Amino acid sequence: MLQKLILGITVVLFTSIGAQSISLQTFASGFSQPVDIAHAGDSRLFVVEKGGNIKIVQSNGTTLSTPFLSIPSLVSTGSERGLLGLAFHPNYSSNGYFYINYTNTSGHTVIARYTVSSGNSNVANTASAQILLTITQPFSNHNGGCLRFGPDGKLYIGMGDGGSAGDPNNNSQNINSLLGKMLRIDVDSASPYGIPSNNPYVGIAGADEIWSVGLRNPWKFSFDFTTGDIWIGDVGQNAFEEINKFPYTTSNLNYGWRCYEANQTYNTSGCGAANTFHYPEIVYDHSNSACSVTGGYRYRGTQYPNFSNLYFFADYCNNTIGMYNVTTQTTVFSASFSGNFSTFGEDLNKELYIAGISNGVIYKITDATAGIDDIDSNQQTKILLENSISHSTAQLVPNSYVSIEIYNLSGQILQTKTQDFDTIYLHQIPKGTYFIKAVLQDGTHLVQRFIIT
Repeated sequence: MLQKLILGITVVLFTSIGAQSISLQTFASGFSQPVDIAHAGDSRLFVVEKGGNIKIVQSNGTTLSTPFLSIPSLVSTGSERGLLGLAFHPNYSSNGYFYINYTNTSGHTVIARYTVSSGNSNVANTASAQILLTITQPFSNHNGGCLRFGPDGKLYIGMGDGGSAGDPNNNSQNINSLLGKMLRIDVDSASPYGIPSNNPYVGIAGADEIWSVGLRNPWKFSFDFTTGDIWIGDVGQNAFEEINKFPYTTSNLNYGWRCYEANQTYNTSGCGAANTFHYPEIVYDHSNSACSVTGGYRYRGTQYPNFSNLYFFADYCNNTIGMYNVTTQTTVFSASFSGNFSTFGEDLNKELYIAGISNGVIYKITDATAGIDDIDSNQQTKILLENSISHSTAQLVPNSYVSIEIYNLSGQILQTKTQDFDTIYLHQIPKGTYFIKAVLQDGTHLVQRFIIT
C-alpha cells in the first residue's frame, strides 16, 4: 500500500495483492442484528433488523431516522426467530407491494404483504398488512427466512426443516409438509395467493406450494437473472456446508436432506437411491472454524471486472467470504474479517454488500486488487490530486483510453470523460473512497481506488 500527502490530501492507494482479493468498505453502521438487505428499484438500500424494523440507507450511506417498517410487537426473536426476510414486488414502483417473512409471537412463520404509504415513499403503511401464509414451526431454529421474486415473477420462499437436529420429524422428505422446502406461489393471480399451474404437486399427492424438497435450512438464496440459475445456501448439520445451483425452471428437485448432508451420507433410513438426489455445486467442511453458510450472489455489477465470473458466499462463524469461480469450479476464501456475516445484498446496479449481524455494519465488497500499480505498471496514466479537498483535480494521460469514469463507493458516477481529455475536475469532493475506471481501446478495464482522508 502506498500513501502520498499532496497539498493536504491523503491519498491511500492499494496495490495489487493477487487476483480475487477483496476489501470491505464500511457503507453504513449502527444497525441492530441486520439479517437482510434489499433494494426497491432505486438507489436506496433497505436493511432488515431481526428485532422487527426495516431501515432505509440512502445512496451516500446515511440511515433515515424513521424506520420504513416497525413491527417488533408482532415478532418473536429468540433463537433463530425474528423478522428475517424482505422482497419487493417486481412492479413495486406502481403497486407499492412488498413482502416480509417473520416468526410471529407463537414462533410460527408468517409471509405477509404490506404497501408503502401513499404520501411518503420512505414509510410503509402498517395498516395495509395482509397475511398470505402461516406455517407452524415445531422448534425455534431452522426457520429459513429468505424470500425472493424469481425471473418468472413468482415469489419463492425458503423454508427450514422445522428445527431441532437431524430433522427428527423427517419434514424435508415429506411432500405433504411445507418445511424443508423451496416454496413457489403466485401473488398476483388470487388472494391471498395462487398456485402456479406448473408446480410439481398440483393435482397429485403433495402440497401444492412446493417447488423443491430436501433442504435443511436455506437461510439465503438468490437468482441470477442472466442465466436463470437459483443459488441456495443450505446450512449443514455437523460437518459440511452446501450451496446448490440449478436452473430455477427445474422443479421437484430433491436436495437430499436428511438422507445426505451435502454429498455425504447422513441418515438414509427410508430414503431412495442415491441417484434420485441432486447434489451441491459447492461443499466445504467445518475445518478452519466454519459452521454455517450464508448464501450470496453471482456478481453481475460493472465496477469490478475481476469479479465477473464469481459467486460470493460467506461463513457466519469464521467470518470468511468465499469466491467461487463458475468456470473453473474452484473456490478461494478471503482472510477472516469480523462481524458474523448474516446476509448479502445487491443494490440497483448489482454491486454487492454484506452485513455483520454482531457489529451492525453494512459493508460494500470492493476489489482490493484495484490499485495504482494496475495502471502505472503499463505507463498509461498518472494520478495527481492537487489543490484542496474542496477543489481536487485528477490529471490523466489519455494515451489509449476510450473513456474514464470516476465514481464513489455507492456507485454514483461523479464525472465521465471520453476520448480527448487530460483533466477531470472534482468539485467539493468530500472525504471518502473513490474509484477511477479506465476503458482502453481493446476493451480492457483498469480500476484504481483512492481514499481522501
